[in-house]
Amino acid sequence: MSQRIGDLLVKEKAITSEQLSEALKVQKESGARLGSVLVKLGFLSEDDVTNFLSRQYGVPAINLAYFEIDPHVVKLIPYETARRYQVLPISRVGASLTLAMVDPTNVFAMDDIKFMTGLNIEPVVASENSILERIDKFYNSTPEEDLNSVMQSFDEISDADIEQLQAEEQEVLLSELEKAADEAPIVKLVNIVLTDAVKKGASDIHIEPYEKEYRVRYRIDGVLQTIMSPPLKLKDAITSRVKIMAKLDISEKRLPQDGRIMLKMRVDGKKKELDYRVSTLPTLWGEKIVLRLLDKENLRLDMTKLGFEPQSLEKFERAILKPYGMVLVTGPTGSGKTNTLYSSISRLNSPETNIMTAEDPVEFQLAGINQVQMKEQIGLNFAMALRSFLRQDPNIILVGEIRDFETAEIAIKAALTGHLVLSTLHTNGAPETISRLMNMGIEPFLVATSVHLICAQRLVRRICSKCAEQIDVPFQTLIDAGFSPDEARNAKIMKGRGCETCHNTGYKGRTGLYEVMEVDDEIRELILVGASAMELKKKAIERGMITLRRSGLLKAMQGITSLEEVARETLH
Repeated sequence: MSQRIGDLLVKEKAITSEQLSEALKVQKESGARLGSVLVKLGFLSEDDVTNFLSRQYGVPAINLAYFEIDPHVVKLIPYETARRYQVLPISRVGASLTLAMVDPTNVFAMDDIKFMTGLNIEPVVASENSILERIDKFYNSTPEEDLNSVMQSFDEISDADIEQLQAEEQEVLLSELEKAADEAPIVKLVNIVLTDAVKKGASDIHIEPYEKEYRVRYRIDGVLQTIMSPPLKLKDAITSRVKIMAKLDISEKRLPQDGRIMLKMRVDGKKKELDYRVSTLPTLWGEKIVLRLLDKENLRLDMTKLGFEPQSLEKFERAILKPYGMVLVTGPTGSGKTNTLYSSISRLNSPETNIMTAEDPVEFQLAGINQVQMKEQIGLNFAMALRSFLRQDPNIILVGEIRDFETAEIAIKAALTGHLVLSTLHTNGAPETISRLMNMGIEPFLVATSVHLICAQRLVRRICSKCAEQIDVPFQTLIDAGFSPDEARNAKIMKGRGCETCHNTGYKGRTGLYEVMEVDDEIRELILVGASAMELKKKAIERGMITLRRSGLLKAMQGITSLEEVARETLH
């Protein structure tokens, strides 16, 4: 582009060939724009360059010194974007934004800003110096100054405390963006966000841009909490930094992307390896980033510590120790299904068994287990993986999720032909799972003969042991919650007062509520005659099933969780 503009300037006799050669040589060394180099060398004035570009591309030229700019319009574009593309929004009429540009041929800049603002872009040409001066004037504070206030609320971390695994970073075309992302304050801020999440026991980090604010939230014990609000102008640099760490394309802002960050960090004097699953999503005001923290130490593989009632655990273990059949774990996203399944296969893992898993994604790597990551874009889905598994001589098959008839059909056939199949479904309770399988098109007799047990689960927050205290709850409230009169009279209900240990929430950690329905002969008969979920539930309770609500009430009586948590996660 520089060469072409240079040749045109020579053709118009604005500069000589010798001057162009000298300017191109200086440009190669400095990396500056050709127009700026020609002005710096004194071969042309800034007005000459802007007037030439204006004529060449049919775009109006303006002198910003004589132009009144609305500060509110400037704020439509973040500082990093304006600086990177050397552009300045100067006025807005309806759905059109007039944009002063050094290079009116930069379609990437125009597309990016059109996508970011939702406005049509009308380019005008202005000199580089005048645009950079105005950018500094309107965005007058530096990123370093903005960061000082944000960082004061965090413990200082040293650069030695955190290092990235597989640290070779891919070459990125947008060098300016990369430069902003690699500035020390940005690197430090992102490191602080990642390490502080570990210290606070967060499971997810949400980095979210809005029109007038930029916020970071952590999901701690299943509940989102706002942690900080970095300055809005740092949005692009923070997003780029996370994307570089996750090996994502920082120039792609219009499509969702998924990646992974692997870090070694020192927490409380111990070295930890951490794995963050990164998801970016283009929203109205920029890219929202969610990082799922996969900490192996938080994975409980001991089934007795998950929160099962003793009789429910006994039923569950009896089902997974059978040589064939299907065991289903159900519940909404984030209810701990993966942990229950991993605990099950860890319990079954031995040198004599061939365990194969199809997962999307593989959250934790387990020794001695053949784990397969799904790749929908190349056709590797659960159904395809299952078919292949059956040719691999498996004893136990784990299918991440049964989403459709095809997967359900193959899984059930595998369960009927001598394999133990473990899987998950998104249903509200154990009895509803039977109806869901039939609604998918599976015949009742296949469901009745293949499914041995269904476990529905939820996660509730544990009361903080440091600040737990007994509270008085009206007798009628306890009866309404589901306690029997005798239980209501003797129940000692606890609640967390809130302290430093639990960040004044009253809760620390989580435990599971479990509804385990064993498919015995009586339940099987009901399935064969097409009984409803209500009838199945009634029969299962008669047969000794502890419902999710009952599991919650038992934990409330033991002082493990609060009545509010039980009511939030279960139906009466």
